[in-house]
Amino acid sequence: MSIGLRIDVDTFRGTRDGLPRLLGILKERKIRGTWYVVLGPDNMGRHIRRMLRPSFAIKMLRSGAPNLYGWEILLRGTIWPGPIISARLADTLRMPDREGHEMGVHAWDHHRWQMAIDSLSNAELDAQIARATDALATIIGRMPTTAACPGWRCTERVLALPSSKLFRYRSDCRGAAAPFLPIIAGAPIHQPQVPVDLPTYDEGVGRGRGADERWNDELMQRIDDGQPHVLTIHAESEGGSKSQLFERFLDQAIAKGHTFEPLCEWLDRQPAAAPSTIRKGRVAGREGWLCVSDSLRR
Repeated sequence: MSIGLRIDVDTFRGTRDGLPRLLGILKERKIRGTWYVVLGPDNMGRHIRRMLRPSFAIKMLRSGAPNLYGWEILLRGTIWPGPIISARLADTLRMPDREGHEMGVHAWDHHRWQMAIDSLSNAELDAQIARATDALATIIGRMPTTAACPGWRCTERVLALPSSKLFRYRSDCRGAAAPFLPIIAGAPIHQPQVPVDLPTYDEGVGRGRGADERWNDELMQRIDDGQPHVLTIHAESEGGSKSQLFERFLDQAIAKGHTFEPLCEWLDRQPAAAPSTIRKGRVAGREGWLCVSDSLRR
């Protein structure tokens, strides 16, 4: 089966270091994917405040966050404002596009969106999307055609925003790997959603000796079922300390005949999207709510 490959680039360090490393890993294997990039300030270190929540603290400890992400990411934007990624690293952000990958909008300020989506006004949310879209369009020389909300935090309100409607398709939710048309105000909108069905590394990895290899084994078991899948990786993990682990997974998958492709190409080969509602839900291993489709029941 061909697997839709989504690469999220959330931070300054992930852009500077993880993006080029992942690009090299994929180029060596002639794989292309869809890159969702953050364009504005890197304030991700402010998530450290969430350590007061037991569920988030347990996740950080289970995934070995300091070793996985590094203290540079975990503290970015806590003492002083984080750097504007698109201003400092425009040439790096341009690299996937030059190699024939698909580029999409992830966020202007990832942390602010993820933590304040329910309190920001429609105008503020619209401005966040528009600013990120304009920044990416300037970098790649054309309007991007896809977007994905940070942390899969999306609602009907977001999808109804003027700036949100400008994309050909979006990838904002979790659920079975089947494209669908979100139902907004009782009617489907003609903007397909590509849901992510496979867990991310930080959601699924266990603890103890051999945890990483068990993680690869679990992923292989999931994709060996003969069904379509969408996988999300992160420049901060699979492009960082887990790059060799990811390479082993790719090589195992390729040896079994699996292929990987950008979400736009994956979407074109799937059955016609059917209408479906979206809602706030939960995913094992992740703290807080996410946007899920009706196909996800946990």
